[in-house]
Amino acid sequence: MEHMLTRLQWLVGKEKIDMLNGKSVALFGCGGVGGFALEALVRSGIGRIVLIDGDSVAVSNLNRQIIATQATIGRRKVEVAKERALSIRPDVVVETHDIVYTDSEYPDFIASLKVDYVIDAIDMVTAKLAIIENCQKLGVPCISSMGTGNKMHPELLTIADIHKTHTCPLAKVMRRELRKRGIKKQTVVYSPEQPMTPHRDDDSRSPGSCGFVPSVSGLMMASYVIRTFLEVE
Repeated sequence: MEHMLTRLQWLVGKEKIDMLNGKSVALFGCGGVGGFALEALVRSGIGRIVLIDGDSVAVSNLNRQIIATQATIGRRKVEVAKERALSIRPDVVVETHDIVYTDSEYPDFIASLKVDYVIDAIDMVTAKLAIIENCQKLGVPCISSMGTGNKMHPELLTIADIHKTHTCPLAKVMRRELRKRGIKKQTVVYSPEQPMTPHRDDDSRSPGSCGFVPSVSGLMMASYVIRTFLEVE
């Protein structure tokens, strides 16, 4: 009989499906990048997923965030993301933390999660650095998203070590700050695309964004995590 993961099982075998069910992943950020990472994790049979996000769904999220619909505007992102995950796979264990993560406010947070992998899909540089630094101290593998805003070419996204990145403004800041912390390696998804200049009619500093670059970044991060678990090149 067919079941939800039949097609994936044809690729990797039942033992690997059972293994994925025993894995735990923490996902920082449920937005344009993180929402699609969650989608792939759930549909790939990860048994336990911990969601961390301290924001609500906004109207401007509708163009790129899979959890954003007219019905979810104003609701807390972790709640909506959990509902979506359970609507796909009722047996997945989803834990939520409705917080804006900072190391100073939550110093032992990552250690307390007890996960096998961490996906960083947030924007705040200080938090991204703290996630990476704590994961490296704890020996927990982590993959981090670089900038997807002001870009229009998902085909240019690639997985690389942070110190081999270029062009991306966020990656430049991360390289500099990670060097200061003595961190020599960190896997990231980044794009070498030259960022566009957004056309704004207000004083907002937020980047422009489309529906297909953040999503592909999230899917790539999830695929890297899954393939790492499966030991697939």
